[in-house]
Amino acid sequence: MSSHDLVLAIDQGTTGSTALVVDGEARVRAKHNVEFPQHFPQPGWVEHDPQELWRSVLDAIAGALAQPGIDAGRIAAIGITNQRETSLLWRRADGTPLHRAIVWQDRRTADRCAELRQGGHAPRIAELTGLVPDPYFSGTKLAWTLDHVDGARAAAARGELAAGTIDTYLLWRMTGGRSHATEPSNASRTMLWPLRGGGWSEELCALLRVPASVLPTVLPCTAVFGTTAGVPGLRDGIPIHGIAGDQQAALFGQTCFREAQAKCTYGTGAFMVLNTGERIVPSHHGLLTSVAWQIGERTTWCLEGSAFMAGAVVQWLRDGLGLIARAADIEPLARSVPDSGGVVLVPGHAGLGAPHWRPEARGLIRGITRGTTKAHLCRAALEGIALQIAELADAMAADLGRGLDVLRVDGGAAANDLLMQIQCDLLGVALDRPHVLEATGLGAAALAGLGVGLWPDLDALSRSWQRERRFEPGGDATAIAALRQAFRDAINCA
Repeated sequence: MSSHDLVLAIDQGTTGSTALVVDGEARVRAKHNVEFPQHFPQPGWVEHDPQELWRSVLDAIAGALAQPGIDAGRIAAIGITNQRETSLLWRRADGTPLHRAIVWQDRRTADRCAELRQGGHAPRIAELTGLVPDPYFSGTKLAWTLDHVDGARAAAARGELAAGTIDTYLLWRMTGGRSHATEPSNASRTMLWPLRGGGWSEELCALLRVPASVLPTVLPCTAVFGTTAGVPGLRDGIPIHGIAGDQQAALFGQTCFREAQAKCTYGTGAFMVLNTGERIVPSHHGLLTSVAWQIGERTTWCLEGSAFMAGAVVQWLRDGLGLIARAADIEPLARSVPDSGGVVLVPGHAGLGAPHWRPEARGLIRGITRGTTKAHLCRAALEGIALQIAELADAMAADLGRGLDVLRVDGGAAANDLLMQIQCDLLGVALDRPHVLEATGLGAAALAGLGVGLWPDLDALSRSWQRERRFEPGGDATAIAALRQAFRDAINCA
């Protein structure tokens, strides 16, 4: 056995950073998660302090490496996956951030996106990028920072600034500032990178007022992005050999390597992604077309639907309303009532993503009576999460001309059996839940392991996937239809 037979995966998420140590049989040998603060300077704004984020990554790595049986000297490669559209700029000379990172949930550029739509640019943006003008994506965030930090545009013109999504920032930090790069799954979420032809688009950079000089080099997902330098707890020279955005990494971690295979990840938001193989499939029903991954010269594409609030709804019930003490408390409380008692909760707290794309929307609770209890609100919250995914599945079926046969699920909230059964009933298709719910980090590990030769091919990875439970659809069809109609009515008011 090689002395270098482990992969370290860094899963940098919206509310925390997780480090996984994975062996050559795709088993998670160690895991450690560290949460970090969220900053809300004003309504609709969401920011991360890059230093706090970086510290959470270092602490997650240290926690994973400290677990019994883990030898950091055996790490063959590092994989990175990240919250995709969150972006920032920093000074090349010393790595100092110009501003807090602007998070994917942030809505501050809604007016600019409205201008792009009103100016007739939406069809061209969709044609080039597969995206819609929405503050979700990185391009308008970078432009906002350049416009609102004194001297930023002049510094960019002098070549002093670097920009990127969080994978690029972590790569910069982990390589001691030697590597400024990303890969296509993250690049394809910026509104600056065309799906055909590759390379940053001069047309889009001019339209969004983001100079291409600040943007990173785009490499295939299993490229050698650089090697470690000065990272506490890790030897210098470990190759960073796999990077992908979190949802594409989860698709890879779920081994959805074949066309028409799909997964849904229930994290801070919920994201349904369908592998479309080597076909670029434009969406006519509010979904996004993106790169799933690029291995060597071969690119795999996907369709995606994004719901901005999923686990974040549970977090809000816990921290904002105080209805539960722990996130895990929501399931028994929601189970204590047979239904939501007519209450409908629309998780529009950060606007509505696919298929509506309404950044101005806000969360809504409808149907409260004197008989409403916190149990009803908790059940309505779970239903609201699942109803968003049902809408995404409808849009996906309309784009494809057929429905799904089965959906693989992962992410922290996928451990909630009640949520998964509600989801299964609403979709009318089976849900497969794997033993390892950290599919995002597992996908980063798999890409890095492929790059370094720990796994020979995709077939070997496919054999490592194991189902823990299958959920079969049931429920009363009339009640399900009424619930879906009530949600559609409420969405119009959000």
